[in-house]
Amino acid sequence: MKVRVLGSAAGGGFPQWNCNCRNCDGLRRGSVRARARTQSSIAASGDGENWVLFNASPDILQQLRETPELQPARSLRDTAIRAIVLIDAQIDHTTGLLMLREHRQPHVLWCTAPVREDLSTGNPLFGVLGHYCGLDLHEIPLQGGFSIPELPGIGFAALPISSNAPPYSPRRDRPQPGDNIGVTLNCADSGRRLFYAPGLGEMTPDVWAAMQAADCVLVDGTLWTDDEMIRLGASGKTSRSMGHLPQSGPGGMLEWLEQLPATTRKILIHINNTNPILDEDSPERAELDARGVEVAWDGMVIEL
Repeated sequence: MKVRVLGSAAGGGFPQWNCNCRNCDGLRRGSVRARARTQSSIAASGDGENWVLFNASPDILQQLRETPELQPARSLRDTAIRAIVLIDAQIDHTTGLLMLREHRQPHVLWCTAPVREDLSTGNPLFGVLGHYCGLDLHEIPLQGGFSIPELPGIGFAALPISSNAPPYSPRRDRPQPGDNIGVTLNCADSGRRLFYAPGLGEMTPDVWAAMQAADCVLVDGTLWTDDEMIRLGASGKTSRSMGHLPQSGPGGMLEWLEQLPATTRKILIHINNTNPILDEDSPERAELDARGVEVAWDGMVIEL
């Protein structure tokens, strides 16, 4: 099984278009050693030919241009994307669907019932796409595994994640199971597993069990500290209130990752533009290196 990181940044990308924090300004000026990043998305394949897209970011067209495997050019109109999985209904994970409207047949799309509701009402993307290629919709079960017929060689299992619904959702600040999910990808050939959760606000027993069972975890790395956005004057909300477990501090992501087996590959994704780990020379990045924790980058390939 091959997993390719198409985008590794949080909403807004890096550098963010209207941000002049130390990271964004430093990347533009060349004073900070860092990589530019698009908004988070991954693609996975069990056979190298058929791919599932996890989330469709606003940067999807750039991501596709930079990923030759997803355009096999077998005919005049072609794509290797056989299915799309949405882990939530957030703007930075769904807007790219509009960029894929020229498809010749309905996209095979998997999402939970709450995500389908939000994208049919509060942000009616599904209705808009009905005037173009349309969608072949399938509901993701929140218990047990599921398979996607178009994706041979990979099994899937989803579980609810404690995070938050989008600002336009009637469940904003009152999330329910299915607003956000984590997904385990199982390779049929190797038996190895990857757990993917770019949004994770609380470590529940089910999530922790899924992480312990995985050979690789690709998890929420949005903010370094809980009050990062408040201290910078960028927001009045903490990391946890936005549905993201901070990396540092008591109960932070690094404490949990430290408890995983030494053989588990640990990778952070969905990195906010303010997070000091983007600066490859920062003390925070050095701490990650010392702990054996990687920072995802656009184009990164994970093989299991």
